Amino acid sequence: MSPIGGLSQIFFKHEKNTNGGSSRGRADGLESFGLRYSRNCREALAAIDASDSTEVKKMQIYLTSSSSSGRQVTPFWKEKYEKEAKKYWDLFYKRHKNKFFKDRHYLDKEWGRYFEEGKKLVVLEAGCGVGNTIFPLVSTYPDIYVHACDFSPRAIDLVKAHDCFRDDQINAFVCDLTLEDLNDLIPSSSVDIVTMIFVLSAVAPEKMPVVLQNIRKVLKPNGHILIRDYAFGDLAQERLTSKEQQISENFYVRGDGTRAYYFSEDFLTNLFKESGFHVKEVSICNKEVENRSKDLVMKRRWIQAVFSLNFENNAGLARKSELEQADERFDLINSLKDRTIDAEVDMSESIVKMFDPDPSMNEINIIKPKGYSFRIRGLAREYQHTCQSTGLMLWESALLMCNLISENPSIVAGKTVLELGSGSAGICSIISVQFAEFVVSTDGDSEALKLLQDNIASNLEQNLVQKMAIRKLLWGDKQDLDAIKELDCYKGGFEVIIGTDVSYSPEAISPLFITTKELILKQTNGESKPALILCHIQRRVHEDSIVLAASQLGFRLRDRWVHGMCLNDGIISSWFASGSSCWNDFQNTPLTILYFEL
Repeated sequence: MSPIGGLSQIFFKHEKNTNGGSSRGRADGLESFGLRYSRNCREALAAIDASDSTEVKKMQIYLTSSSSSGRQVTPFWKEKYEKEAKKYWDLFYKRHKNKFFKDRHYLDKEWGRYFEEGKKLVVLEAGCGVGNTIFPLVSTYPDIYVHACDFSPRAIDLVKAHDCFRDDQINAFVCDLTLEDLNDLIPSSSVDIVTMIFVLSAVAPEKMPVVLQNIRKVLKPNGHILIRDYAFGDLAQERLTSKEQQISENFYVRGDGTRAYYFSEDFLTNLFKESGFHVKEVSICNKEVENRSKDLVMKRRWIQAVFSLNFENNAGLARKSELEQADERFDLINSLKDRTIDAEVDMSESIVKMFDPDPSMNEINIIKPKGYSFRIRGLAREYQHTCQSTGLMLWESALLMCNLISENPSIVAGKTVLELGSGSAGICSIISVQFAEFVVSTDGDSEALKLLQDNIASNLEQNLVQKMAIRKLLWGDKQDLDAIKELDCYKGGFEVIIGTDVSYSPEAISPLFITTKELILKQTNGESKPALILCHIQRRVHEDSIVLAASQLGFRLRDRWVHGMCLNDGIISSWFASGSSCWNDFQNTPLTILYFEL
Protein backbone atom coordinates (compact mmCIF):
# COMPACT_ATOMS: atom_id res chain seq x y z
CA MET A 1 0.00 0.00 0.00
CA SER A 2 1.39 3.43 -0.94
CA PRO A 3 1.84 6.09 1.77
CA ILE A 4 -0.78 8.34 0.16
CA GLY A 5 -3.26 5.51 -0.26
CA GLY A 6 -2.76 4.43 3.32
CA LEU A 7 -3.12 8.00 4.51
CA SER A 8 -6.40 8.38 2.61
CA GLN A 9 -7.81 5.20 4.11
CA ILE A 10 -6.90 6.34 7.60
CA PHE A 11 -8.55 9.68 6.93
CA PHE A 12 -11.75 8.11 5.55
CA LYS A 13 -11.99 5.90 8.61
CA HIS A 14 -11.55 8.97 10.80
CA GLU A 15 -14.17 10.98 8.84
CA LYS A 16 -16.69 8.15 8.92
CA ASN A 17 -16.75 8.38 12.68
CA THR A 18 -17.07 12.16 12.69
CA ASN A 19 -19.29 12.85 9.67
CA GLY A 20 -21.71 9.96 9.81
CA GLY A 21 -20.34 8.33 6.65
CA SER A 22 -21.17 11.28 4.40
CA SER A 23 -19.21 11.11 1.14
CA ARG A 24 -19.40 14.90 0.91
CA GLY A 25 -17.90 15.17 4.38
CA ARG A 26 -15.19 12.69 3.47
CA ALA A 27 -14.28 14.61 0.29
CA ASP A 28 -14.21 17.99 2.02
CA GLY A 29 -12.24 16.52 4.88
CA LEU A 30 -9.69 14.91 2.57
CA GLU A 31 -9.10 18.21 0.76
CA SER A 32 -8.66 20.02 4.04
CA PHE A 33 -6.36 17.32 5.36
CA GLY A 34 -4.28 17.40 2.19
CA LEU A 35 -3.78 21.12 2.53
CA ARG A 36 -2.74 20.76 6.15
CA TYR A 37 -0.29 18.01 5.18
CA SER A 38 1.37 20.11 2.49
CA ARG A 39 1.73 23.03 4.88
CA ASN A 40 2.98 21.17 7.88
CA CYS A 41 4.04 17.55 8.08
CA ARG A 42 3.57 17.49 11.82
CA GLU A 43 -0.18 18.03 11.55
CA ALA A 44 -0.43 15.06 9.20
CA LEU A 45 1.51 12.91 11.66
CA ALA A 46 -0.80 13.98 14.45
CA ALA A 47 -3.77 12.85 12.39
CA ILE A 48 -2.11 9.51 11.78
CA ASP A 49 -1.53 9.06 15.51
CA ALA A 50 -5.19 9.84 16.18
CA SER A 51 -6.34 7.24 13.66
CA ASP A 52 -6.07 3.46 13.53
CA SER A 53 -2.40 3.17 12.62
CA THR A 54 -2.50 -0.58 12.16
CA GLU A 55 -3.09 -0.12 8.44
CA VAL A 56 0.06 1.96 7.88
CA LYS A 57 3.23 0.91 9.67
CA LYS A 58 5.65 3.58 8.43
CA MET A 59 5.60 6.59 6.18
CA GLN A 60 8.77 7.44 4.29
CA ILE A 61 9.36 11.13 3.64
CA TYR A 62 11.20 11.98 0.41
CA LEU A 63 11.68 15.26 -1.39
CA THR A 64 8.98 16.17 -3.83
CA SER A 65 10.88 18.87 -5.71
CA SER A 66 14.25 19.90 -4.35
CA SER A 67 14.92 21.93 -7.44
CA SER A 68 11.86 24.07 -6.89
CA SER A 69 13.03 27.53 -6.08
CA GLY A 70 9.91 28.81 -4.37
CA ARG A 71 9.64 32.49 -3.59
CA GLN A 72 12.97 33.97 -2.52
CA VAL A 73 13.52 36.36 0.35
CA THR A 74 13.60 40.04 -0.60
CA PRO A 75 16.90 41.82 -1.36
CA PHE A 76 16.53 43.79 1.89
CA TRP A 77 16.44 40.63 4.00
CA LYS A 78 19.14 38.95 1.93
CA GLU A 79 21.47 41.85 2.70
CA LYS A 80 20.41 41.92 6.34
CA TYR A 81 21.14 38.19 6.80
CA GLU A 82 24.57 38.72 5.24
CA LYS A 83 25.54 41.78 7.26
CA GLU A 84 24.25 40.37 10.54
CA ALA A 85 25.39 36.77 10.09
CA LYS A 86 27.68 37.01 13.12
CA LYS A 87 24.85 38.34 15.27
CA TYR A 88 22.48 35.51 14.31
CA TRP A 89 25.06 32.82 15.13
CA ASP A 90 25.96 34.54 18.37
CA LEU A 91 22.29 34.50 19.36
CA PHE A 92 22.14 30.83 18.36
CA TYR A 93 24.92 29.97 20.82
CA LYS A 94 23.40 32.21 23.47
CA ARG A 95 20.17 30.23 23.16
CA HIS A 96 21.55 26.70 22.85
CA LYS A 97 24.99 27.05 24.48
CA ASN A 98 26.80 23.70 24.00
CA LYS A 99 23.66 21.54 24.04
CA PHE A 100 22.67 21.60 20.36
CA PHE A 101 25.35 19.68 18.42
CA LYS A 102 26.74 16.30 19.44
CA ASP A 103 30.46 15.63 19.70
CA ARG A 104 31.80 14.22 16.42
CA HIS A 105 33.36 10.94 17.49
CA TYR A 106 33.14 9.59 13.93
CA LEU A 107 36.19 11.61 12.81
CA ASP A 108 38.68 8.88 13.73
CA LYS A 109 36.71 6.29 11.78
CA GLU A 110 36.29 8.45 8.69
CA TRP A 111 39.65 10.24 8.53
CA GLY A 112 41.96 8.58 11.06
CA ARG A 113 44.57 7.84 8.38
CA TYR A 114 45.19 11.56 7.91
CA PHE A 115 45.96 12.18 11.57
CA GLU A 116 48.49 9.32 11.94
CA GLU A 117 48.29 8.67 15.66
CA GLY A 118 51.43 9.64 17.54
CA LYS A 119 52.53 12.25 15.00
CA LYS A 120 52.59 15.88 16.09
CA LEU A 121 50.31 17.68 13.69
CA VAL A 122 48.97 21.22 13.54
CA VAL A 123 45.23 21.31 12.87
CA LEU A 124 42.97 24.25 12.02
CA GLU A 125 39.29 23.79 12.86
CA ALA A 126 37.56 26.45 10.73
CA GLY A 127 34.23 27.43 12.23
CA CYS A 128 34.77 25.50 15.42
CA GLY A 129 31.47 26.36 17.09
CA VAL A 130 31.55 25.20 20.72
CA GLY A 131 34.21 22.55 20.12
CA ASN A 132 32.27 19.46 18.99
CA THR A 133 35.14 18.61 16.63
CA ILE A 134 38.05 19.96 18.70
CA PHE A 135 37.63 17.98 21.89
CA PRO A 136 37.04 14.53 20.31
CA LEU A 137 40.19 15.14 18.25
CA VAL A 138 42.46 16.12 21.14
CA SER A 139 41.07 13.20 23.15
CA THR A 140 41.94 10.72 20.38
CA TYR A 141 45.19 12.39 19.28
CA PRO A 142 46.72 14.09 22.36
CA ASP A 143 49.86 15.18 20.50
CA ILE A 144 48.13 17.46 18.00
CA TYR A 145 48.00 21.24 18.32
CA VAL A 146 44.71 22.89 17.30
CA HIS A 147 43.94 26.37 16.03
CA ALA A 148 40.19 26.86 16.49
CA CYS A 149 38.37 29.86 15.06
CA ASP A 150 34.78 30.99 14.80
CA PHE A 151 33.26 34.38 14.06
CA SER A 152 30.91 34.08 17.04
CA PRO A 153 32.58 35.46 20.20
CA ARG A 154 30.10 33.55 22.33
CA ALA A 155 31.10 30.25 20.69
CA ILE A 156 34.79 30.91 21.43
CA ASP A 157 33.92 31.73 25.04
CA LEU A 158 32.15 28.37 25.33
CA VAL A 159 35.20 26.59 23.89
CA LYS A 160 37.47 28.21 26.47
CA ALA A 161 35.04 27.33 29.25
CA HIS A 162 35.10 23.61 28.36
CA ASP A 163 36.56 21.29 30.99
CA CYS A 164 39.04 19.84 28.47
CA PHE A 165 40.32 23.18 27.16
CA ARG A 166 44.08 23.75 27.51
CA ASP A 167 45.57 26.93 26.16
CA ASP A 168 48.90 25.19 25.55
CA GLN A 169 47.18 22.80 23.12
CA ILE A 170 44.27 24.83 21.72
CA ASN A 171 44.51 28.33 20.28
CA ALA A 172 40.90 29.52 20.19
CA PHE A 173 40.17 32.91 18.63
CA VAL A 174 37.45 34.94 16.91
CA CYS A 175 37.88 35.32 13.16
CA ASP A 176 35.58 36.09 10.22
CA LEU A 177 37.15 34.07 7.41
CA THR A 178 35.39 36.17 4.76
CA LEU A 179 37.04 39.39 5.96
CA GLU A 180 40.03 38.82 8.23
CA ASP A 181 43.42 37.49 7.21
CA LEU A 182 44.35 34.20 8.88
CA ASN A 183 48.02 35.09 8.41
CA ASP A 184 47.63 37.73 11.10
CA LEU A 185 46.97 34.93 13.61
CA ILE A 186 48.54 31.78 12.12
CA PRO A 187 51.93 31.57 10.37
CA SER A 188 51.91 30.92 6.63
CA SER A 189 52.14 27.27 5.50
CA SER A 190 52.10 25.94 9.07
CA VAL A 191 48.90 23.86 9.20
CA ASP A 192 48.85 20.14 8.31
CA ILE A 193 45.08 19.56 8.34
CA VAL A 194 42.06 21.84 8.10
CA THR A 195 38.70 20.48 9.25
CA MET A 196 35.51 22.14 8.01
CA ILE A 197 32.50 20.36 9.49
CA PHE A 198 29.16 21.90 8.46
CA VAL A 199 30.88 25.29 8.19
CA LEU A 200 31.25 26.29 4.54
CA SER A 201 27.48 25.95 4.05
CA ALA A 202 26.94 28.90 6.41
CA VAL A 203 28.88 31.20 4.04
CA ALA A 204 27.25 32.99 1.11
CA PRO A 205 28.23 31.14 -2.12
CA GLU A 206 29.91 34.21 -3.62
CA LYS A 207 32.22 34.45 -0.58
CA MET A 208 33.22 30.79 -0.45
CA PRO A 209 36.28 31.33 -2.73
CA VAL A 210 37.48 34.08 -0.37
CA VAL A 211 37.33 31.65 2.56
CA LEU A 212 39.27 28.97 0.65
CA GLN A 213 41.97 31.40 -0.44
CA ASN A 214 42.29 32.56 3.16
CA ILE A 215 42.71 28.99 4.39
CA ARG A 216 45.13 28.20 1.60
CA LYS A 217 47.58 30.78 2.97
CA VAL A 218 48.14 28.83 6.19
CA LEU A 219 48.00 25.27 4.80
CA LYS A 220 51.29 23.42 4.35
CA PRO A 221 52.36 22.10 0.95
CA ASN A 222 50.50 18.80 0.47
CA GLY A 223 48.26 19.60 3.45
CA HIS A 224 44.65 18.39 3.54
CA ILE A 225 41.20 19.87 4.01
CA LEU A 226 38.62 17.47 5.47
CA ILE A 227 35.06 18.59 4.87
CA ARG A 228 31.60 17.34 5.73
CA ASP A 229 28.54 19.44 4.94
CA TYR A 230 24.91 19.51 3.78
CA ALA A 231 24.13 17.87 0.42
CA PHE A 232 21.58 18.76 -2.22
CA GLY A 233 18.47 16.69 -1.72
CA ASP A 234 18.48 16.63 2.07
CA LEU A 235 15.05 16.66 3.69
CA ALA A 236 15.80 19.96 5.45
CA GLN A 237 16.27 21.64 2.06
CA GLU A 238 12.73 20.78 1.00
CA ARG A 239 11.32 22.05 4.26
CA LEU A 240 13.07 25.39 3.82
CA THR A 241 11.91 25.62 0.19
CA SER A 242 8.28 24.99 1.13
CA LYS A 243 8.50 27.71 3.78
CA GLU A 244 9.74 30.22 1.17
CA GLN A 245 13.06 30.76 2.96
CA GLN A 246 15.32 30.60 -0.10
CA ILE A 247 18.00 33.28 -0.54
CA SER A 248 19.45 32.04 -3.83
CA GLU A 249 19.94 28.73 -5.61
CA ASN A 250 20.48 26.02 -2.95
CA PHE A 251 21.03 28.70 -0.29
CA TYR A 252 18.46 29.14 2.50
CA VAL A 253 17.83 30.97 5.75
CA ARG A 254 16.47 29.18 8.79
CA GLY A 255 13.88 30.59 11.15
CA ASP A 256 16.58 31.80 13.56
CA GLY A 257 18.43 33.80 10.88
CA THR A 258 21.30 31.32 10.37
CA ARG A 259 21.87 30.14 6.81
CA ALA A 260 22.68 26.89 5.01
CA TYR A 261 23.87 25.96 1.53
CA TYR A 262 23.20 22.49 0.09
CA PHE A 263 26.13 21.23 -2.02
CA SER A 264 26.20 19.06 -5.10
CA GLU A 265 29.36 17.09 -5.92
CA ASP A 266 30.01 19.20 -9.02
CA PHE A 267 29.65 22.52 -7.21
CA LEU A 268 31.95 21.57 -4.32
CA THR A 269 34.53 19.96 -6.60
CA ASN A 270 34.69 22.94 -8.97
CA LEU A 271 34.80 25.36 -6.04
CA PHE A 272 37.96 23.76 -4.65
CA LYS A 273 39.57 23.15 -8.04
CA GLU A 274 39.19 26.81 -8.99
CA SER A 275 40.87 27.73 -5.72
CA GLY A 276 43.90 25.57 -6.54
CA PHE A 277 43.12 22.38 -4.62
CA HIS A 278 43.38 18.77 -5.73
CA VAL A 279 40.38 16.48 -5.22
CA LYS A 280 41.33 13.33 -3.34
CA GLU A 281 37.87 11.99 -2.57
CA VAL A 282 34.30 13.21 -2.63
CA SER A 283 31.02 11.41 -2.11
CA ILE A 284 27.38 11.90 -1.16
CA CYS A 285 26.29 10.01 1.95
CA ASN A 286 22.68 8.92 2.44
CA LYS A 287 21.04 7.86 5.65
CA GLU A 288 17.47 7.08 6.61
CA VAL A 289 16.68 8.41 10.06
CA GLU A 290 13.75 6.67 11.74
CA ASN A 291 11.41 8.36 14.18
CA ARG A 292 9.75 5.37 15.77
CA SER A 293 7.30 7.35 17.85
CA LYS A 294 5.89 8.86 14.65
CA ASP A 295 6.44 5.79 12.44
CA LEU A 296 8.43 8.12 10.20
CA VAL A 297 11.51 7.54 8.07
CA MET A 298 13.39 10.67 6.92
CA LYS A 299 16.00 10.82 4.18
CA ARG A 300 19.12 12.77 5.19
CA ARG A 301 22.01 13.55 2.85
CA TRP A 302 25.44 15.07 3.40
CA ILE A 303 28.59 15.47 1.34
CA GLN A 304 32.02 14.32 2.52
CA ALA A 305 35.29 15.14 0.80
CA VAL A 306 39.06 15.46 1.15
CA PHE A 307 41.08 18.05 -0.77
CA SER A 308 44.83 18.55 -0.80
CA LEU A 309 47.17 21.38 -1.63
CA ASN A 310 49.85 19.98 -3.92
CA PHE A 311 52.23 22.89 -3.70
CA GLU A 312 54.75 21.75 -6.29
CA ASN A 313 52.19 21.40 -9.06
CA ASN A 314 49.63 23.97 -8.02
CA ALA A 315 52.03 26.83 -7.37
CA GLY A 316 53.45 26.70 -10.86
CA LEU A 317 50.09 26.18 -12.50
CA ALA A 318 48.45 28.93 -10.50
CA ARG A 319 51.23 31.40 -11.32
CA LYS A 320 51.12 30.44 -14.99
CA SER A 321 47.35 30.82 -15.05
CA GLU A 322 47.57 34.20 -13.33
CA LEU A 323 50.11 35.47 -15.85
CA GLU A 324 48.13 34.12 -18.80
CA GLN A 325 44.94 35.73 -17.56
CA ALA A 326 46.72 39.01 -16.94
CA ASP A 327 48.14 38.98 -20.48
CA GLU A 328 44.70 38.26 -21.89
CA ARG A 329 43.26 41.19 -19.94
CA PHE A 330 46.09 43.47 -21.10
CA ASP A 331 45.48 42.45 -24.74
CA LEU A 332 41.75 43.04 -24.41
CA ILE A 333 42.24 46.44 -22.82
CA ASN A 334 44.82 47.42 -25.42
CA SER A 335 42.45 46.49 -28.26
CA LEU A 336 39.75 48.77 -26.85
CA LYS A 337 41.75 51.78 -25.68
CA ASP A 338 41.52 55.22 -27.21
CA ARG A 339 44.82 55.98 -28.93
CA THR A 340 43.87 59.64 -29.39
CA ILE A 341 44.63 60.34 -25.72
CA ASP A 342 47.86 62.22 -25.18
CA ALA A 343 50.60 60.28 -23.46
CA GLU A 344 50.83 62.82 -20.65
CA VAL A 345 50.05 66.34 -19.54
CA ASP A 346 53.21 68.10 -18.38
CA MET A 347 52.55 70.28 -15.34
CA SER A 348 56.02 71.86 -15.47
CA GLU A 349 55.08 73.99 -18.48
CA SER A 350 53.09 77.19 -18.19
CA ILE A 351 49.43 76.31 -18.10
CA VAL A 352 46.97 77.85 -20.53
CA LYS A 353 43.42 77.09 -21.52
CA MET A 354 43.68 73.98 -23.65
CA PHE A 355 40.31 74.29 -25.35
CA ASP A 356 37.98 77.03 -26.47
CA PRO A 357 35.29 78.19 -24.07
CA ASP A 358 32.39 75.77 -24.20
CA PRO A 359 29.03 76.65 -22.64
CA SER A 360 28.59 73.07 -21.51
CA MET A 361 31.76 73.38 -19.41
CA ASN A 362 30.91 76.59 -17.63
CA GLU A 363 29.42 75.28 -14.39
CA ILE A 364 31.50 76.29 -11.38
CA ASN A 365 31.25 74.20 -8.19
CA ILE A 366 32.50 75.77 -4.98
CA ILE A 367 34.03 72.97 -2.86
CA LYS A 368 34.76 73.84 0.77
CA PRO A 369 36.54 71.07 2.66
CA LYS A 370 37.77 71.96 6.15
CA GLY A 371 40.03 75.02 5.91
CA TYR A 372 39.97 75.26 2.08
CA SER A 373 37.87 76.55 -0.78
CA PHE A 374 38.20 75.31 -4.37
CA ARG A 375 36.49 76.53 -7.56
CA ILE A 376 36.00 73.48 -9.77
CA ARG A 377 34.96 73.98 -13.37
CA GLY A 378 33.01 71.15 -14.89
CA LEU A 379 30.21 69.93 -17.10
CA ALA A 380 26.93 71.69 -16.42
CA ARG A 381 24.20 69.45 -15.07
CA GLU A 382 21.84 70.10 -18.00
CA TYR A 383 24.42 68.54 -20.35
CA GLN A 384 25.39 65.55 -18.22
CA HIS A 385 22.71 63.24 -19.61
CA THR A 386 24.14 63.64 -23.13
CA CYS A 387 27.79 63.15 -22.15
CA GLN A 388 29.42 59.75 -22.64
CA SER A 389 32.33 60.55 -20.34
CA THR A 390 31.75 60.12 -16.61
CA GLY A 391 35.09 61.85 -15.99
CA LEU A 392 33.60 65.30 -16.61
CA MET A 393 31.20 65.00 -13.68
CA LEU A 394 31.68 65.64 -9.98
CA TRP A 395 30.63 62.64 -7.89
CA GLU A 396 29.47 62.54 -4.27
CA SER A 397 32.08 59.91 -3.40
CA ALA A 398 34.87 62.29 -4.42
CA LEU A 399 33.32 65.04 -2.31
CA LEU A 400 33.18 62.76 0.73
CA MET A 401 36.81 61.61 0.36
CA CYS A 402 37.98 65.19 -0.19
CA ASN A 403 36.32 66.22 3.08
CA LEU A 404 37.69 63.21 4.95
CA ILE A 405 41.26 63.93 3.84
CA SER A 406 40.96 67.59 4.85
CA GLU A 407 39.81 66.54 8.34
CA ASN A 408 42.29 63.64 8.59
CA PRO A 409 45.53 64.73 6.86
CA SER A 410 47.34 61.67 8.28
CA ILE A 411 45.66 59.56 5.57
CA VAL A 412 48.10 61.01 3.02
CA ALA A 413 50.59 63.12 5.03
CA GLY A 414 54.18 62.66 3.88
CA LYS A 415 53.22 59.86 1.48
CA THR A 416 53.24 59.31 -2.25
CA VAL A 417 49.66 59.27 -3.51
CA LEU A 418 48.09 58.04 -6.74
CA GLU A 419 44.50 58.88 -7.66
CA LEU A 420 42.80 56.54 -10.11
CA GLY A 421 40.03 57.90 -12.32
CA SER A 422 40.34 61.40 -10.88
CA GLY A 423 38.17 62.85 -13.65
CA SER A 424 38.17 66.52 -14.52
CA ALA A 425 37.65 67.74 -10.93
CA GLY A 426 40.55 65.93 -9.23
CA ILE A 427 39.48 67.25 -5.84
CA CYS A 428 40.99 64.31 -3.96
CA SER A 429 44.33 65.05 -5.60
CA ILE A 430 43.97 68.79 -4.98
CA ILE A 431 43.38 68.30 -1.26
CA SER A 432 45.95 65.50 -0.92
CA VAL A 433 48.81 67.57 -2.34
CA GLN A 434 48.41 69.98 0.59
CA PHE A 435 49.84 67.27 2.88
CA ALA A 436 51.43 64.55 0.72
CA GLU A 437 55.00 64.19 -0.47
CA PHE A 438 53.88 63.83 -4.08
CA VAL A 439 50.57 63.22 -5.92
CA VAL A 440 49.95 61.67 -9.32
CA SER A 441 46.47 62.29 -10.71
CA THR A 442 45.32 59.95 -13.51
CA ASP A 443 42.43 59.35 -15.86
CA GLY A 444 41.88 57.60 -19.17
CA ASP A 445 39.77 60.29 -20.84
CA SER A 446 41.47 63.02 -22.87
CA GLU A 447 38.83 65.70 -22.25
CA ALA A 448 38.83 64.96 -18.53
CA LEU A 449 42.63 65.32 -18.38
CA LYS A 450 42.52 68.70 -20.13
CA LEU A 451 39.91 70.07 -17.77
CA LEU A 452 41.74 68.51 -14.80
CA GLN A 453 44.86 70.48 -15.72
CA ASP A 454 42.82 73.67 -15.80
CA ASN A 455 41.24 73.03 -12.40
CA ILE A 456 44.56 72.23 -10.77
CA ALA A 457 46.18 75.38 -12.16
CA SER A 458 43.26 77.50 -10.96
CA ASN A 459 43.28 76.19 -7.39
CA LEU A 460 46.92 75.52 -6.46
CA GLU A 461 49.95 77.69 -5.94
CA GLN A 462 53.04 76.97 -7.98
CA ASN A 463 54.91 75.26 -5.13
CA LEU A 464 52.06 72.73 -4.83
CA VAL A 465 51.76 72.29 -8.59
CA GLN A 466 55.40 71.18 -8.59
CA LYS A 467 54.43 68.35 -6.22
CA MET A 468 51.95 66.99 -8.75
CA ALA A 469 51.91 65.11 -12.03
CA ILE A 470 48.99 64.38 -14.33
CA ARG A 471 49.20 61.23 -16.38
CA LYS A 472 46.97 59.34 -18.73
CA LEU A 473 46.23 55.87 -17.39
CA LEU A 474 44.06 53.26 -19.03
CA TRP A 475 43.85 50.46 -16.49
CA GLY A 476 46.00 47.52 -17.47
CA ASP A 477 47.79 49.38 -20.27
CA LYS A 478 51.50 48.47 -20.11
CA GLN A 479 52.69 51.66 -21.79
CA ASP A 480 50.75 53.84 -19.36
CA LEU A 481 51.99 51.82 -16.39
CA ASP A 482 55.61 52.08 -17.55
CA ALA A 483 55.28 55.85 -18.03
CA ILE A 484 54.11 56.28 -14.43
CA LYS A 485 56.91 54.05 -13.13
CA GLU A 486 59.44 56.36 -14.82
CA LEU A 487 58.39 59.32 -12.65
CA ASP A 488 60.97 60.46 -10.09
CA CYS A 489 58.40 60.10 -7.30
CA TYR A 490 57.91 56.41 -8.09
CA LYS A 491 60.16 54.47 -5.74
CA GLY A 492 58.83 50.98 -6.06
CA GLY A 493 55.19 51.99 -5.74
CA PHE A 494 52.71 54.40 -4.17
CA GLU A 495 51.93 54.35 -0.47
CA VAL A 496 48.29 55.41 -0.92
CA ILE A 497 46.05 54.80 -3.94
CA ILE A 498 42.63 56.45 -3.99
CA GLY A 499 39.70 55.69 -6.28
CA THR A 500 36.27 57.33 -6.08
CA ASP A 501 33.41 55.83 -8.09
CA VAL A 502 35.79 53.73 -10.16
CA SER A 503 33.95 50.44 -9.56
CA TYR A 504 30.66 51.12 -11.32
CA SER A 505 31.34 48.79 -14.28
CA PRO A 506 31.71 44.99 -13.84
CA GLU A 507 34.15 44.83 -16.75
CA ALA A 508 36.46 47.37 -15.11
CA ILE A 509 36.88 45.64 -11.74
CA SER A 510 39.61 43.19 -12.75
CA PRO A 511 41.73 45.76 -14.70
CA LEU A 512 41.34 48.13 -11.74
CA PHE A 513 43.01 45.71 -9.32
CA ILE A 514 45.60 44.57 -11.88
CA THR A 515 46.65 48.21 -12.26
CA THR A 516 46.63 48.82 -8.52
CA LYS A 517 48.78 45.78 -7.85
CA GLU A 518 51.32 47.02 -10.40
CA LEU A 519 51.56 50.49 -8.87
CA ILE A 520 51.13 49.99 -5.12
CA LEU A 521 54.22 49.87 -2.91
CA LYS A 522 55.10 46.22 -2.21
CA GLN A 523 57.53 46.71 0.68
CA THR A 524 57.72 49.28 3.42
CA ASN A 525 59.85 49.80 6.49
CA GLY A 526 57.25 52.02 8.14
CA GLU A 527 54.56 51.05 10.59
CA SER A 528 51.64 51.62 8.22
CA LYS A 529 51.10 49.41 5.20
CA PRO A 530 50.37 50.80 1.73
CA ALA A 531 46.64 51.15 1.21
CA LEU A 532 44.05 51.17 -1.54
CA ILE A 533 41.02 53.29 -0.58
CA LEU A 534 37.88 52.97 -2.68
CA CYS A 535 34.77 55.06 -2.15
CA HIS A 536 31.66 54.56 -4.27
CA ILE A 537 27.93 54.93 -4.49
CA GLN A 538 26.24 51.53 -4.34
CA ARG A 539 25.23 50.64 -7.88
CA ARG A 540 24.85 47.50 -10.00
CA VAL A 541 28.28 46.08 -9.08
CA HIS A 542 27.82 44.10 -5.89
CA GLU A 543 30.43 44.67 -3.20
CA ASP A 544 31.10 40.93 -2.91
CA SER A 545 32.35 40.81 -6.51
CA ILE A 546 34.72 43.72 -5.78
CA VAL A 547 36.13 42.01 -2.69
CA LEU A 548 36.45 38.70 -4.55
CA ALA A 549 38.34 40.30 -7.46
CA ALA A 550 40.63 42.01 -4.96
CA SER A 551 41.36 38.81 -3.04
CA GLN A 552 42.23 36.95 -6.24
CA LEU A 553 45.06 39.42 -6.77
CA GLY A 554 46.27 39.29 -3.19
CA PHE A 555 44.44 42.27 -1.67
CA ARG A 556 42.91 41.94 1.77
CA LEU A 557 39.88 43.95 2.84
CA ARG A 558 41.17 45.52 6.04
CA ASP A 559 38.18 47.73 6.84
CA ARG A 560 34.75 48.69 5.53
CA TRP A 561 32.34 51.54 6.14
CA VAL A 562 28.80 51.37 4.76
CA HIS A 563 26.44 54.34 4.51
CA GLY A 564 27.35 55.94 7.78
CA MET A 565 27.54 52.70 9.73
CA CYS A 566 30.89 52.11 11.39
CA LEU A 567 31.03 48.32 11.37
CA ASN A 568 33.90 48.21 13.83
CA ASP A 569 36.42 50.39 15.63
CA GLY A 570 38.85 50.21 12.74
CA ILE A 571 40.75 52.62 10.53
CA ILE A 572 37.84 54.21 8.67
CA SER A 573 35.68 54.78 11.74
CA SER A 574 38.58 56.69 13.31
CA TRP A 575 38.33 59.21 10.46
CA PHE A 576 34.87 60.14 11.68
CA ALA A 577 35.69 59.97 15.38
CA SER A 578 36.99 63.49 15.95
CA GLY A 579 33.67 65.34 15.69
CA SER A 580 33.55 65.03 11.93
CA SER A 581 30.60 66.84 10.40
CA CYS A 582 31.23 66.02 6.75
CA TRP A 583 28.95 62.97 6.81
CA ASN A 584 25.94 65.23 7.50
CA ASP A 585 25.92 66.37 3.87
CA PHE A 586 25.82 62.79 2.53
CA GLN A 587 23.35 61.00 4.79
CA ASN A 588 20.86 60.42 1.96
CA THR A 589 23.49 58.98 -0.37
CA PRO A 590 24.30 55.21 -0.22
CA LEU A 591 28.09 55.58 0.02
CA THR A 592 30.59 52.86 0.86
CA ILE A 593 34.33 53.04 1.69
CA LEU A 594 36.56 49.97 1.30
CA TYR A 595 40.11 49.93 2.71
CA PHE A 596 42.43 47.31 1.18
CA GLU A 597 45.99 46.25 1.93
CA LEU A 598 48.21 44.02 -0.21
